[in-house]
Amino acid sequence: MADKSRPRKLSVYLYIPNIIGYIRVLMNCIAFALCFSNKKLFSILYFISFVCDGLDGWCARKFNQVSTFGAVLDMVTDRISTACLLVILSQVYKPGLIFLSLLALDIASHWLQMYSTFLLGKASHKDVKDSTNWLFKAYYGNRMFMAYCCVACEVLYIILFLLAENQNENMMDVLMNSAKQSSLLSFLLALSLFGWAIKQAVNIIQVKTAADVCVLYDINRKQRP
Repeated sequence: MADKSRPRKLSVYLYIPNIIGYIRVLMNCIAFALCFSNKKLFSILYFISFVCDGLDGWCARKFNQVSTFGAVLDMVTDRISTACLLVILSQVYKPGLIFLSLLALDIASHWLQMYSTFLLGKASHKDVKDSTNWLFKAYYGNRMFMAYCCVACEVLYIILFLLAENQNENMMDVLMNSAKQSSLLSFLLALSLFGWAIKQAVNIIQVKTAADVCVLYDINRKQRP
């Protein structure tokens, strides 16, 4: 008997936002393959891939092609691409532990948030309306604010990668010298650092909030008769 679900599964894989997701993966693969031989091309491809992160969401809503697979593909692509860039930065700058710590925080916060969302039976990890933290609610409740923080974070990492001329650079020295040379770059760094700081604060809040959900879930389960 033929599997009647196969055409339906294929149609989900061929959703426009999911195709954009595949293109993002391909661009990231090419970008990281060229990251040390052609920094400018890497930065362009990486940033275009990041911009497509917003485009696929818009297409999903526009064409009514929202899917769980697409949401997972989107998040996994985001996390892996950011993780790879942070690993590269950890090899370029000292102390590299800073970037590895940021990587650990990023993965931990999103993984815990996704798992806590599953425990609460919510449809999206962005549903934080019941949170008591104003910054957490503002981040996920305002699409433009969240977009600014995410873009600022990625732009800062790209700038840091472009500014590094050798391995084992001192990050603070590179930032200070670059800011002195250009007022435009100084402004861009300040704007990016502000958004980056907010995103890291949200990640920390997210770890604590999601951990509390997991603990309360265990407590409530043990109290059931």
